[in-house]
Formats: sequence, structure tokens, C-alpha cells
Amino acid sequence: MTKKTTKKETESKNEKKEKVITLEEKYEKLQTENAALKDKWIRNAAEFENFRRRSSTEKSAWIKNATERIVLELCDVLDNFERALHPEVEKNRESYEKGIDLIFQQLDGVLKKEGVEKIDAIGKEFDPQLHEALAHIPSDLKENKVAAVIQNGYKMNSKVIRPARVAVSNGEKPEETKLKKKNKNK
Repeated sequence: MTKKTTKKETESKNEKKEKVITLEEKYEKLQTENAALKDKWIRNAAEFENFRRRSSTEKSAWIKNATERIVLELCDVLDNFERALHPEVEKNRESYEKGIDLIFQQLDGVLKKEGVEKIDAIGKEFDPQLHEALAHIPSDLKENKVAAVIQNGYKMNSKVIRPARVAVSNGEKPEETKLKKKNKNK
């Protein structure tokens, strides 16, 4: 017995073939899209790596050039010091002192132009963010006030680049300290 296929069954088989072809086409299309996206991703990663290298090189060059500018200004100050230390200049003490003062002002000007300022400390309240205490000493100032500056501190663009090294008042007068020492020795 032969089985007769109905028209409906034939249509069903044809639809399945079309579906299979459609799925294969979709699979190929997805593979193509995947390859294109993978290629695009690899290119973007390479572009980013090149950008990173280029930025690093540019940053390094910028830092070197910034340093070069300030070094040139400091070379002018060094030249003036060299002139001041020349043996012929030492004969005239007054002009020598004036020259040293001018060199100091020139160097101070270079630093100010770069945003460097000295931390004002004498008589101020001790601040560990600005000061480094090296000693507690008797002073006419109140306790915890900066009585002496051992080494100046500096800020650059409002950031502390070197704290001031200071001696802080312990609140005792120098005379009181001397009396205490005398009384202990007796």
C-alpha cells in the first residue's frame, strides 16, 4: 500500500525546508555580524592603545618642556650669582651686598611666578598641615604658637610642598624657666 500524501502534508514539508534554509541563512548572517563586531572591537582596542601611548609621550614631553622653562630662568639667577662671586666685585662691599639682594629678589620673583609662596609661621598657631615641630621652647608667646622658624616652608598653588620646620612655644616665659632651673639646682 502506498500512502498518498495530501496537499497539506506537502505544503508542511516545503515550509520546513524554507524554515531550514531561513535558519541557515540567519546563522550565516549572525556569523558575519559577529566577525564584523570582533574586527571592530580589535580595531578600537588598537586605536585606544595607540592613543594611550601618544598621550603618555605628549605628557612626558610637556613635563620636560615645563621644567626646561623654569631651569632657564634659574640659569639667569645662577649667572648673576657667578658675577657676584667674581673676585673684583668683592672689593666694593656695598655694591656686593646690593647685588646679592637683587639676586635674592630675582630668585623670589621666579618662584612667585611659578606659584610658590613662603609659609608665614612666626607667631601663628601651630598647624601640623603647615608646620613640622622640631622643638618645644620657652617663649613670650602663648602655648602652641610658633616661636621660631628653623627652616622655611613653602606652598605651590596652595598645596604645601615643604612644611615649615619650627620651634613651638610651651607657654612658659624664658625667665620662669631660668628660675625653675635655679630652684632645681639648689
